[in-house]
Amino acid sequence: MKDESQIFGIRAVIEAIHSGKTIDKLFIQKGLQGELVKELMSLVRNQHISFTQVPIEKLNRLTRKNHQGVVAIISPIEFHDLENLVLNTIESGETPLFLVLDQLSDVRNFGAIIRTAECTGVHGIIIQKKGGAPVSADTVKTSAGAIFKIPICKVDHIKDAIFYLQASGIQIVAATEKATSPIYDINLKEPIAIVMGSEGKGISNSVLKLVDHQAKLPMYGEIASLNVSVACGVFLYESIRQRL
Repeated sequence: MKDESQIFGIRAVIEAIHSGKTIDKLFIQKGLQGELVKELMSLVRNQHISFTQVPIEKLNRLTRKNHQGVVAIISPIEFHDLENLVLNTIESGETPLFLVLDQLSDVRNFGAIIRTAECTGVHGIIIQKKGGAPVSADTVKTSAGAIFKIPICKVDHIKDAIFYLQASGIQIVAATEKATSPIYDINLKEPIAIVMGSEGKGISNSVLKLVDHQAKLPMYGEIASLNVSVACGVFLYESIRQRL
C-alpha cells in the first residue's frame, strides 16, 4: 500500500470527505466510539461512502502511524456517472463497447485490463463499490497510465448497471467457461458490454442469469482457465476484429 494514497485519523478523513476527495476504501475499527466518530459515520452515510469495520490489527498492518481507528484509501481518479457516460457514448454515434468487472479482486489484473481496454477503444469500465479491487497506486502503475484516459464508473450493484445497459439497447455478453458457445459465434458488432468475473469464482450466478449471451474461449491445454486479464484481452480484440 502506497503511503501517498492513504489518509489516517478521524479528523483527517472527515476533512478529506468535505473537500471532495474520492474515498476508494474506508476502514473503521470495530467498536470505535466518540463524538468525532459519530460525526464521521453521519458524513459517511450521507455521502453513501462504503466502509468496512475491521479489527485494529488490520489497521496496524495498513499503517504504523497513529490512525485513531480510521484509515482511508484515496482514489487517484474521479469516477464517472454511468447514466451520463452511456448517454454520451450513444449520442457520439459510436457503437458502444463497455466492460463490466464482477468482483475482480487483484489490482494488477485490474490494471492490465484497464490498459487493454484503453487500447481497444472501450468506452467505459464498470465496477462495483464493494468487493472489488481498489483503484490504488499499483493499479495506476500496471495500467501504464491508461487509467487516466478511460472512464471508470463505480456502481452500488452490478445487476442494476446491467439492467440500465440493457434498457439503453446494449447487449450483455458474459465471458464464462460455463457457456456452450465460443466467443467467435457471438455477434460483437452490436452495442455490447462484456462481463468478466473474479479470479477465483468467475461471474456470480445472479449476474449470469441476467446476461443476453454467454461465451467461452476454446481451450486445448490441460489447464482449464486463462488469467482473467488475458481472457479479457482476447474478448476485446475479437470484438475489434468483428468491427473492423
